[in-house]
Order: sequence, then C-alpha cells, then structure tokens
Amino acid sequence: MSRLVVIADPSAERADRLREACAVRGYATRTVSHGAAALETAVREAPEVLVAVGALELIAGDKLVEILRANPRTRRTRFVFLGDTLGRGAEEWGAVCLPLDADPDEVGERVAELVTRGSELDAVVHDARDVVEGRLSQIPLADLLQLFHLNRRTGAIELRRRGPEGRTERGHIALRDGDVAQATCGGVEGEKALFRLLAWSEGSFSFRPTTGAVDARITAPTRALLLEGMRQLDEWKRLRAQLPPLDAHVALKVRSGALPNVVQPLTQEVLLLLELYSQVGEIVDHSSFPDYQVLRTIHTLVQRGIVDLRAASPMPPPDSGLFRSAQIRRLREWRAGWRGEAAPARDAKLLVAASDPALCDAFFAWLRGLPGFTPHPRMANGIPADALGPLARLRVDDDFGIEFVHVPADPRFAPLWPLAGHGALGTFLLVGGQVAEATERLAPLAEVLNALPRTRLLHLLVRRPGESGDLAEELRRNVGLLEESQLYLLPLEGRQEPLERLRGAFSRIVP
Repeated sequence: MSRLVVIADPSAERADRLREACAVRGYATRTVSHGAAALETAVREAPEVLVAVGALELIAGDKLVEILRANPRTRRTRFVFLGDTLGRGAEEWGAVCLPLDADPDEVGERVAELVTRGSELDAVVHDARDVVEGRLSQIPLADLLQLFHLNRRTGAIELRRRGPEGRTERGHIALRDGDVAQATCGGVEGEKALFRLLAWSEGSFSFRPTTGAVDARITAPTRALLLEGMRQLDEWKRLRAQLPPLDAHVALKVRSGALPNVVQPLTQEVLLLLELYSQVGEIVDHSSFPDYQVLRTIHTLVQRGIVDLRAASPMPPPDSGLFRSAQIRRLREWRAGWRGEAAPARDAKLLVAASDPALCDAFFAWLRGLPGFTPHPRMANGIPADALGPLARLRVDDDFGIEFVHVPADPRFAPLWPLAGHGALGTFLLVGGQVAEATERLAPLAEVLNALPRTRLLHLLVRRPGESGDLAEELRRNVGLLEESQLYLLPLEGRQEPLERLRGAFSRIVP
C-alpha cells in the first residue's frame, strides 16, 4: 500500500506540481485548498506527511499541527510547510519549513526524508518496551525525545560519542511519562546539559525502559525545552563566526569597582567566573546557564570594552610536555571531586599491571625520556613481578603530578587489588606476546578494578625488548577479546614519535 501525502494549497497550479513531485517518488496523494479540508482529510486517512502553505484559510498551519498532534490517529503525521507565516506551533513539532517558491523536487525530497525518518521512529515505538539502540546521525535526539514524549515513555537514554580529543563523551537523559526529568553531560546537568546534548549530531543512543521513580530535576514542559534548545542551536550555528571560541583566553579590562552595580544574573555570574578562570571554555563549563547564552554574554562584554579576548596560544611543540591545558584542568577537577577541595593536595594515582614483568620494564624505560618523569629508586634494577607500590612520578603541573603504582597480577595479591584501585585515575594493563593468553592472565585483576567507581581501564599492546612479530596483526586476530574503546596499540619500537603515542593513550584515561 502506498504511503499517503496530503497537499493543502489554495493555488491549484502549485498543488499540481507538488503532487507530481510526490507521485514520482511512489506516494499516493490528496489535494485540498484550505485548512478545514486538510484537517478533515488528515483525520479520515492519517497521512504520512502533510504538505501545506503556512497561511491556509479557515485553519492556519500552526493550529493544524496542534490539532493533529493531539489526535491519537494523526499524531505521527509529519509536516512540510511552505512560506514564512507560521507561528511557534509548527516549529515546536519539528515541521520542515521551506520558502513558498521552493522547487517541487526539493519538497519531494524532504517528504521522502520525513517518511524514512518516520519509519525509523515507528520502529523505535514498536520496540521501546525493550532496550532500543541507534545512531544520532539517523535519528536526531530532538526527534527521539518528541517521540518518547508523545508515547509517554519512562526510562533512560544513554548517549555516547567520540569527542574532539578522541575521548569518549557520555550523556544521560531520564524520562518520566514522556517528560524530560533530568539530563547530565560530562560535569554539567539539568537544562544546560540537555541543550548541550541536543547539539550532538553524531554518536549512539540506547533507551532502556524503567519502572522505578525518577527524581525530576527538570520541571519545564518538554515541548518548551525542545523548542528553546533547538532555537539556541540554530542561533549558535548562525552566529558561530561571531561568538568567542572555547579555547580563547579572556580577562577583565576594567577594575572590578568600575563595573555597574545592577546587572542581569547571567552577566553577574560571568563576571564572577572571570575572576576565577581565564579561558572561555572554562567559563562556559562552570556557568549554570546554557552554553549559547554564556557565549553571547561574553561576546557582548567584549563589544562593550569590559572584557579582553585573546586567541588561544599556539599548540606547544611535541617536546613541551605530555598534557594539554584542558587535560590539566580536567585532572585537577577529577582529583578535587574525590577530596572535595578546590585544589588537589596530592597527586593522582595511575595503576600499572602487566601480563609479563618484561613489558613493565620496557614501558617505563620508554617513559624515562619524558619531561617531568622521575623514576622511583626501586626501579634501578628492574621491576620485580611481586612489587606492589610506587614506581615513578610524572609531573603534570608545577604542584601536581601522576604517581605510577605497580599492581601485581598474581592472584595471591587479589585481596589488595581493591585497596590499590580505590581513588585511582585509571589503570594501564600492559599486554604483549600472545594477546589471548595475556588478556586471560589479566582478566581477574581487570574485573575487580573495573567494578570500582570512576576508574578507567586501558589495555596497551606493547612489545617486549627484542621481540619480533606484528602486533597489529596479533590485535586483528584477537580484537573480539576486548572492547574497542579499551584498546590502544603502543609500539615501543619504530619511527612513531613516543610522546604523540603516549598523548593518545593518556587522552583515553584523563576524565
């Protein structure tokens, strides 16, 4: 049975061109000339898509959307509107809006896109009693939230994507009876986090239904939230070239006493954060207001001569250190989260375990050339297989570093594994030789450490000194043993720059 498209247009000539554009793509069509006829036809036949001129007679386009969305029979109908006279109602439900003189073929293409997306969303509705997974490139998050809102779903949406620095970024949205109750993204939560997640165009999602109570931290209506979030995103895209980049440096140009006494809460908060942070991205992350609003405020302060904006410093040369400024900031915040302090009082702890002690010796021999690396005296004659304790310190900043702690994989040390892992930043598991056998030796230790809160495991595939063989080929043969996100090939020989390889490894450990 052909999918039905209803075309509502007072111009018979234009309606005929639109009908042909839809018919050649395999859709059945009905044409009407005003809003009342469009409503009657839609309720009777439940079309896949309604194409309409915004300024319809008798019933306007935005009112038509509101009525059809409230009707269970037509609430999954999608909309394409021509003209710029629509109110907020149509935009709120994600209607496609095109110029009145849009090419009929373009209209037909947009109809086809909506039908395809509708099929994907319908599949989600059909399967939403179980775990549902998908890609945001196929189903945008805004569409997904609208769908669950219409169907009054209760559950949790987990989101993941690969960030600019190669790190995995995660988000979480809790739904209660279709309404967004809470959202988190990195270190932010609430509406700010939701608006940030709505900007994700790539990544994966997983919806899991739940029946328990959900603590509602977001109380605004979901429809209004989505409308505001998409409005901010559109504004951000339109003004991107004018807004300050996240890596730019920012500072007050005037004395604090010269600032106006009466300012809006957002401006007041930004001025306060300028006393604490020197980078745009830091102010955006620590502000309680949405990202776009903070950037607009900083832009306004720059225009008024209150704030000075400087471009980010050039990327440091490869031999200038292992960590970038953003990573140093995240490391400090991670450490402060454990101790509840503004500035960490001691180093972060990074565990190291190896399937073979020779791998550990080779790994630390490679680290010796790094700026700020100080080996422990006990490393002078190699690392004993049963040595439990500190091996070296890597300076991160003037008063902060990472302490490497060796953890034996021998089961005799199993009672000490949770104690060693408590409060650790993460664990480097050194794997070499026969990957399957090495992974099996480390599996009990990895299972215990992986169960601890806020820790990360990374398997580093390394080569023993003088060992031959292709590690990449060994990895390909055994890739099913480990999750891709936990693997990192770290050759200790060859032409690759050691510092760059280590940066890639640490980028997966740093929060």
